[in-house]
Amino acid sequence: MGSDGTPAPTLTGRLLVAGPSLFDPNFLRTVVLICRHDSDGALGLILNRRTDIAVGDHLPGWTEALAPPAVVFVGGPVEPQVAIGLGLRKYRTEPPGWTAVADSLGLVDLSEAPGLVTGHLERLRVFSGYAGWSAGQLDFEASSGDWLIIEPEATDAFREDPDDLWRGVLRRQQGELRLYADYPLDPSAN
Repeated sequence: MGSDGTPAPTLTGRLLVAGPSLFDPNFLRTVVLICRHDSDGALGLILNRRTDIAVGDHLPGWTEALAPPAVVFVGGPVEPQVAIGLGLRKYRTEPPGWTAVADSLGLVDLSEAPGLVTGHLERLRVFSGYAGWSAGQLDFEASSGDWLIIEPEATDAFREDPDDLWRGVLRRQQGELRLYADYPLDPSAN
């Protein structure tokens, strides 16, 4: 709830970009897509932490729609043994096991038969674990400046070179936010 008693606006479908003063090693220089944000808390996926684990080694049926690189990404520190799919739909109709996040972006239930789903997807990315916040926790962190809240572009979740996503998202912003793109990791060494 907001300070006036109205419901806080949802961050579902928006990006959280780690502020330059957020030094938690789980989130240092990360870009997180918020997949659910409501009064119970929030769930997001870190978009710019890839592994060397090939998706095909563990989920061979899902490789058809994978966006390059075809590796598992670290979605966050919560339940790292859980695989979560994030997809971009080709068509207006939702594939089986789809949970909408924003526009044509949604979570894909990887327990569904891949053949029933992959034909409906433009792109797919697989994540190990997720980032989670309890009720009110994300709202507090965002208001304290730990996170910068930014509108996503359709390609953010599926960039071929995700290592530069943090800097790239900040560079396309206006004003002061754009300056953070070149903020040194250790300002005292500047």
